[in-house]
Amino acid sequence: MRTNRDKVKTMTTQTPDDMPEEIDFSQGERGKFYRKNAQLQLPIHLEASVQNTLVTLANAKGIELSVFVNELLKKDIELIEMSR
Repeated sequence: MRTNRDKVKTMTTQTPDDMPEEIDFSQGERGKFYRKNAQLQLPIHLEASVQNTLVTLANAKGIELSVFVNELLKKDIELIEMSR
């Protein structure tokens, strides 16, 4: 009976273009890209119709889409906070 480990081993050794089974990390540097106070900019995926509407509204106001969306979200957050 084959185990999951056997399946994984078989899958990784079948094609020569995959990553090697063993990678040498002896010269690796821990935390090389770590930044203590870094803030990530999260990608937000909008439905096409929502994005089209927002782009149209932002263009009408003469501002960038991200600025417009941030303004909308800040107003929504303020309304949510006031209703608590």
